This record gives sequence, structure tokens and C-alpha cells, in this order.
Amino acid sequence: MTLQAVMEPALSALGYELVQVVSGRGGLIQVFIDKPGGITVDDCATASNHLSRLFVVENIPYERLEVSSPGLDRPLLKPADYARFAGREVTVKLRTPLENRRKLTGKLIGLEGGRLLLEVDGRPLDVDLVAVEITRLKPEFA
Repeated sequence: MTLQAVMEPALSALGYELVQVVSGRGGLIQVFIDKPGGITVDDCATASNHLSRLFVVENIPYERLEVSSPGLDRPLLKPADYARFAGREVTVKLRTPLENRRKLTGKLIGLEGGRLLLEVDGRPLDVDLVAVEITRLKPEFA
């Protein structure tokens, strides 16, 4: 069972969405969580305390645990993320250039049949998801 598979139900029960888990050097585990309305410092502390106990019960070795928000430029990693944030501005970093560009910025239309659908510079564009290194929300400021 993966680390993500162990943590996801526990965090979900607390009302948090597990966005990403990153295992670093020296036993570091970084956990990025989200919830509607955003994450507070108290949310991070609650999740951290819960995960620390879970790791002991599940015998998961770690030296340091960091829990935080995915930030304003949250990565879109799951198909559900693409549906949830359809209509928002995103930045897409490509593994290989498309039309001589490795970075695209535009409106997210969605995900369909393994293709990322965008509106870039006022025109529709679809990109094979395999060619996408990372898709991130473009921060919105009021």
C-alpha cells in the first residue's frame, strides 16, 4: 500500500483533500492538503498531529513531517482537479515544445480522453496529457 493510499482516507475523514505527497531526503515527508475555503495554520497542525499518530500505528518510518497548503498556484494532479477548476486560468509546463512553446497560459476547459483542453490566446488548444509536465492554477488576486 502506498503512502498516499494510507493517508488519503484519514485526511478525508477530517475534511481535507490530499493534493500531493513528496518524500524527501533524510526521512522528510511533505504533505499538501486543501479544503473548500482554503487551509489555515490550525488545519495544518490538526492534519500533522493526526498523520503523526497514523504513521506510528501503520509503522511508517519518517524523520520530519511537513503539512501545508498547495498554495495559490496549486498543481492539478488528478482528473477530478481538471473538472473542479475548469474555467480557471492555468499555466501548463510541457515536457516537449508545442508550437515552439514549453509553457502555455490559458483558460482550462477540461480533460477529455487523455487530452488537456485549453483556450490559449483566444483559440482552442488540446494537448496530450502525456506531454504535460505540470499544470498549475494561475493565482487570482482580487
